[in-house]
This record gives sequence, C-alpha cells and structure tokens, in this order.
Amino acid sequence: HQQTFLNQLREITGVNDIQVLQQALKDSNGNLELAVAFLTAKNAKVPQLEEATYYQTALPGNDRYISVGSQADTNVIDLTGDDKDDLQRAIALSLEESNRAFRETGITDEEQAISRVLEASIAENKASLKRTHPEVWSDSPNPYDRKRQDNCPVGLKNVGNTCWFSAVIQSLFNLLEFRRLVLNFNPPANAQDLPRNQKEHRNLPFMRELRYLFALLVGSKRKYVDPSRAVEILKDAFKSNDSQQQDVSEFTHKLLDWLEDAFQIKAEEEREGEKPKNPMVELFYGRFLAVGVLEGKKFENTEMFGQYPLQVNGFKDLHECLEAAMIEGEIESLHSENSAKSGQEHWFTELPPVLTFELSRFEFNQALGRPEKIHNKLEFPPVLYLDRYMHKNREITRIKRDEIKRLKEYLMVLQQRLERYLSYGSGPKRFPLVDVLQYALEFASSKPVCTSPVDDLGASATASGTLTTQTSPSTIEQQGPSSSDVPSTSPVQRSVIHKPFTQSRIPPDLPMHPAPRHITEEELSVLEGCLHRWRTEVENDTRDLQESISRIHRTIELMYSDKTMVQVPYRLHAVLVHEGQANAGHYWAYIYDHHQNRWMKYNDISVTKSTWEELERDSFGGYRNASAYCLMYINDKEQYLIQEEFNKETGQMLVGMDTLPSDLRDYVKEDNKRFEKELEDWDAELAQKAQQEKLLSQIPRPPAPSPAP
Repeated sequence: HQQTFLNQLREITGVNDIQVLQQALKDSNGNLELAVAFLTAKNAKVPQLEEATYYQTALPGNDRYISVGSQADTNVIDLTGDDKDDLQRAIALSLEESNRAFRETGITDEEQAISRVLEASIAENKASLKRTHPEVWSDSPNPYDRKRQDNCPVGLKNVGNTCWFSAVIQSLFNLLEFRRLVLNFNPPANAQDLPRNQKEHRNLPFMRELRYLFALLVGSKRKYVDPSRAVEILKDAFKSNDSQQQDVSEFTHKLLDWLEDAFQIKAEEEREGEKPKNPMVELFYGRFLAVGVLEGKKFENTEMFGQYPLQVNGFKDLHECLEAAMIEGEIESLHSENSAKSGQEHWFTELPPVLTFELSRFEFNQALGRPEKIHNKLEFPPVLYLDRYMHKNREITRIKRDEIKRLKEYLMVLQQRLERYLSYGSGPKRFPLVDVLQYALEFASSKPVCTSPVDDLGASATASGTLTTQTSPSTIEQQGPSSSDVPSTSPVQRSVIHKPFTQSRIPPDLPMHPAPRHITEEELSVLEGCLHRWRTEVENDTRDLQESISRIHRTIELMYSDKTMVQVPYRLHAVLVHEGQANAGHYWAYIYDHHQNRWMKYNDISVTKSTWEELERDSFGGYRNASAYCLMYINDKEQYLIQEEFNKETGQMLVGMDTLPSDLRDYVKEDNKRFEKELEDWDAELAQKAQQEKLLSQIPRPPAPSPAP
C-alpha cells in the first residue's frame, strides 16, 4: 500500500528521490493530498530567478505592473530578544509597509500572497515537465501482498506512466459484452497472408495480448497483473516519447481503431461475398444528421461518430454542453423559407449501445504559450435521457427550445427587477430596499436625546478612570464632593486648568445618536404609516419575484420530463478522471458494478469500493485539480451489455474461469501455477529461516568471564 502511494506521489509531483517521497509520506501520516502539498511547496521554495523575482501581475485597465517578491528586506528588526519596543516598532513598520504598498500599487497583501501561490504553481508545472524517465511500480517481495482476495476485481500494474491505459482498459473490461467479444476472438486463419500494412499496424498481435490480459483479469490469483506486453505494442503507435503521459481520448481512439481493424479482418474472412458486420462498429459508433443552411441553401448530411466531443468551458452541466454541440450558428433560418443566414443543427439518428463523451478540459493559452486545464465544475447525471436530441423528436424539441428561450428571457427580466430590490441605491454601496426602509423608519422614530460633547468626554473619562483629573471645574461643581471628601470639614483647594476647547469653543448641543431635530407627532404618524406600508409592499414584491423565478426554473427543469421525452435512457457506466495539470497528472476510473449496484474505484493496482458522493467530489471539478475527462454511458434498455453468460445446456450462470475459451483457460492456469510456486517458495524460505533461528537459539553460549579482582 505504501509502495502504491510512493508511485502515485512520484507520478503526480515528478520527484524521483525515494527518500524525499518517503519522508513526505511520513510527515503527512499517509495523507496523499497533504504529501503532494508538502512536495510541491518544497519544490517551489527555490524558484528560478527569472520566473519568481519578476513575476508580474497586470492591473485592470492600467499599463502599470507590479513585481511580487522582488523587494529586498531593507528594514529588518530583530525579534529574537525580549525588547517589547522592538515588537511595537515591527508592528508599526509592517502596517506602514502594507499601507504604502497598497497606496502605490492598489494591491493588498492578500492579493500579493495569491500571486506568490500562482508563482509556486508555475514552478511546480515546470518541474513536472522535467520528467524524462518512466517510473515503474516495484512489486512487494512478499507474494502474499500480491495475492487476490476472494473475488475482488484484479488491478493493473503501472509499468511507467500507464495509468491512462489502466483507466480505459478497466472501463472496457467491465462491459461484459465487450469482454466476451475480446475473449472469444479467434485470429484469422490466413493471418500470415495479410497485406503488409495490416502487419505494420500490429493490431492482430495486440488483439492476442489483449485476450491474454482480459483472461488474467478474469481468473488470475494475483491482486494485479502486468500489462507490459500489450502496452509495448500500443506505444509503438504513438510517435511521442514513451515516458510522456498519453491522452485518454487519443489512446481510446487508437484502441478502437485497432480493434475495429482486427474484427473487420475476421468478419471479411467469415462472410465472403457479403457485407460484413463489425461488432466494434455496432457497439461504439452511431450516426447523426446535420441539417442546416449555408449561404441561403439548405443541406442535410449524415455522419458517423464514435466518441462525441463536448466543450466544457462556459457550461454548468452535461445537457448544456450537448445543447451547444447540437446547434451551430444562426438556427432561426431553419424554420423559415427565405433567409440568407447560415447555421446547422445536429440530430442523432442512431445512437450506439456504448456512448462515450470526450470532455474538452484542456485549451491552449496563447499568452503563456502552453496548454492549460479547465477546472470548471460540470455536473452530469447517473441516468441521461437523450430523447430531446433524436431526429424523430426534432419538432417537439424545437418547440420546447423556443419555449425555454422565451422563459429564460423573461427570467432575466425578473432577476434584474429582483436585483433592484435586493441591491438598492445609486452609489457604490447598495443595500436591500427593505432594510433601507427599515432604517428610515428607525431614524424617524428615534427621539433626539441631546448632550454636550463635554458631557460625553466627562462620562467616558469617569467610566474609564483615566481622565478624572482633567475634568472641567464646571463639571466638578455640578457633581459635588466625592465620597472621599465627606469626612473633611475644610474646602479642597483645586487648581483651574485652562482648556481652550472646553472653555472657549463649546459647540451647540448635539444628539447622542442620529434622530430628527424637528418633527411633529402628525408628521411622524404619517411618515411611519407610509414607511410601514412601503416596507410591506416591497416585501411582498420581493417574495412574488422570488416565487416567480423559482417557478420558471422548475418549469425549465421539467420541460423534458414528460413521457415522450424519457424513452431513451442511458446509464452512466464509467467515469475517467484526471488529476493534475495539462502537462502531467494521474488517471483513474470510477466504474459501476451493475450487479452489486455500487461504484468501484480502479486506481492502477488498487481496486476499492466507492460511492456516488466520492465520484461527484473527484469528477465534477471546481473543487480541486481533479475532474472527469471522459464519460461512458450505456443504453439502459440493452441488458445484453452487462448481462452474465449462461450455460446453454444447464442454464447455470458462468463465472470466473468457466467464461474463458479453452486456450485462455490453460494460459491462466499456467500463470496461476507460477504464482502458487512463488507462494510455496516464500513459505519454504520463511520455514528455513525459522529453522535456522531455532538452531542458533539452541547452541549454548559460553559463560561470561568473571570480573577481575
């Protein structure tokens, strides 16, 4: 388990020093996120001069720039001693520096701290790019640590930045129909006579290794298996460096292309003269109709698609992404006969049983000259109804879209009105109108209690006990003798202190708190009545606006909930998650166990139970730098996709090794024998060590020499 964490730390942070990784894991008490924070903070402590010293932040609407971290510590105060004056001077200097920096730049200390964090993040990203060698997971010497427990799913070993391979393969393996197709694939009899380009693609050798890998995932006694042979064949297809982490969508495209080619060869061999059916195409590919207007001319095109790409930026949920992807340009022209506007709509005419969405979470930053990851939150449902995007429902969908558009326009008007009630005023500071009226009512109802500022000064001085000796003579005469002066019979001689403010410039009496100076009972009664009535009216208007907005939101949410629009359900089967930045990171998968009705987390060699709440936290995005990268939905009405296999003669369900063809069954048995031999050798080695320790303990030790007199 510790080795798993170490490899994940190495892969995420790019740190190769095993001692540093172990120390970070120890300091974080096994918390992976905390260990990553330790390591990235450590890497960012000594940033490059050109990127840390002159990290510049542009002020909005201004050509001035500020430099964070470039100022020298010109005023340094030693606080290691006990001198309290040094502490006071340090506090004063800190406040002065903070205020001066804010006056000069308009940037607060908090904003500068954020800039430093961003600076450290840049250093972390650059450090992650320096990884040049693939990291391989090392096996525990104890084979019992690698033994499969009961019928727990088998994991896949990371053989060098291959978490992308594990995430995709496990998602496909847990599609039982796909698993059956791969396991029961028989290579063409004339494989040696195939055209040269087919051999160059090496899809048939990869298919053979994929069958072996799937067979081990079914029946191995190991906790995890090694996919090196299949990975090596795949890596030849990528022109990039072997150590570079592959893009999930790129790999999935390549994988499906190879499988399609392999099954196509087999189909053509079995159906000579007939148009062969490719099971990979039927499983993963669908069709959509593009209907549009180009320069005033209408057109229709039918296109095939596999993985459907969706933009993430600017959308809050999967339906918004799909709506934007299905409509391009000005579509009003599609409903009228005479128009020169251009635009098009996409309508699904045939959906595949397995529907995969690619979420475009990476974009190229032109200013920085590098790709960046989009961490925006994007929600997606466990069950997705696709009726609104089907060509057969296009007329109903268009009507509903127009209605939603009208409701959203009306909603915007209501929200603007509500904003005027909740943020009232013409100045920079605004307050809810209800509160403004309440404040006005409280002000009008206040009674002016007047007193002199001198009285306030005397009262505060008496209360604090610090200014009693400075009280004016007039105040002393009014207060009379104190209790301490009662026993004395002689008058106390008091010196008169001249105070220009209290004696020469006494202002007129001022109220203790804001209140009307001159208002009659009749005026107050009329004003209170108006303010009460207006406040009630504003409260009612605000409540009505909020209720109307809620009703419209609810109407929009339920627009597609009628029976005609919930006939094409697709259930979420797998979520492929990426954690990290655009240039580096880690992949894992959440896969739904349709028979146990629970989510499982497949993270390389680790396979654990999970929950929808954990999936949401890691997949929706917006919470940290982990988010869904690929969504795999399956047709909820096509039960054969996830249905177990049954014996045709006995009718009993086939499980484990019984589901494998004879050649793969023998292959798995041989591998299990080798693993059992490892267990036996380990037991024999432990028994031998125990025997040796026992013999050593039985050897009599010579008596200790007696001390010299």
